[in-house]
Amino acid sequence: MQFGVFTVGDVTTDPTTGTTPGEARRISDTVAIARKAEEVGLDVFATGEHHNPPFVPSSPTTLLGHIAALTERLVLSTSTTLITTNDPVKIAEDFSVLQHLSGGRADLMLGRGNTGPVYPWFGQDIRQAMPLTVENYGLLRRLWREEVVDWEGTFRSPLQGFTLVPRPLDDVPPFVWHASIRTPAVAELAAHFGDGFFANHIFWPASHTQRLVELYRQRFEHYGHGSARQAVVGLGGQVFMRRNSQDAVNEFRPYFDNAPVYGHGPSLEDFSALTPLTVGSPAQVVERTLGFREYAGDYQRQLFLIDHAGLPLKTVLEQLDLLGEEVVPVLREEFAVGRPADVPPAPTHALLRERSAPGARGAAGPDSDPKD
Repeated sequence: MQFGVFTVGDVTTDPTTGTTPGEARRISDTVAIARKAEEVGLDVFATGEHHNPPFVPSSPTTLLGHIAALTERLVLSTSTTLITTNDPVKIAEDFSVLQHLSGGRADLMLGRGNTGPVYPWFGQDIRQAMPLTVENYGLLRRLWREEVVDWEGTFRSPLQGFTLVPRPLDDVPPFVWHASIRTPAVAELAAHFGDGFFANHIFWPASHTQRLVELYRQRFEHYGHGSARQAVVGLGGQVFMRRNSQDAVNEFRPYFDNAPVYGHGPSLEDFSALTPLTVGSPAQVVERTLGFREYAGDYQRQLFLIDHAGLPLKTVLEQLDLLGEEVVPVLREEFAVGRPADVPPAPTHALLRERSAPGARGAAGPDSDPKD
């Protein structure tokens, strides 16, 4: 399994000090978080994509390209790349360049975003969200896989004799996760193409996530990519830790109560009971996270949200120390217990390159073509 962190890049006032970081500070703090993630032994850093206040990551590949130059091992991903409002040609170009800059340490999660106004800002209609998703992704796949593309669709101008430059590193496209909080059609799309499915898993109860993951696994098998348990699944999660659980609750409460995404709503206790949010000791985070396997099965990637709601950088770096020292080592060991041999490992560029090599066998799984 891969373990890491993701950020939504919010610029939020710290409710305990009244301090609001500037945009430059928030961006530089994000870079520091990514570097610390590698230092403590995590595998993945992912950033969201937003084009509205109070968020700063409007250009994820720019940010990830900079981080690539400062790291050596970390897989660089997006927790959302907007497949609906970005031109698929530009997505293909940007991530091919990022692949080359990072030596293959790049993949992406495609999503539709949750901000309605972004659609008209980029000349699109939110009522066409799923048709845009399907058409744009179909073109994106072809751009990475075909030397010369002739294409015509509904939502952008046709392409005639178009060749993507640069080509994907080693002629291996970046691995694609389709990310969703609530939409079954996204799980269906991921299953159809044999791609990964990432359930955001931070706002909804376990039963909702279970339904989405089960649908994806069933449809993955239906399309002939392998058995249901060979489907490639990622999960999100939110944590806040101190070695003493009550200290964690006391410290995090003002951040939770004033968070832009869920503040002024359910209590911290109610939200923690109804969703995967875990506020407590490292041992409690381990126990809660291991429980995800009960309803998601054996999966490949676990990402935690730890830097939102105005938390200061010092506190976030302390969270990373706890993840690296007390949480992830235990999770690696425990998730390996009883893991069936046919459950695939987390996708990496090296693994995908090996599978695509001439004469390679065992093509079932990510990026193979569906039977029907």
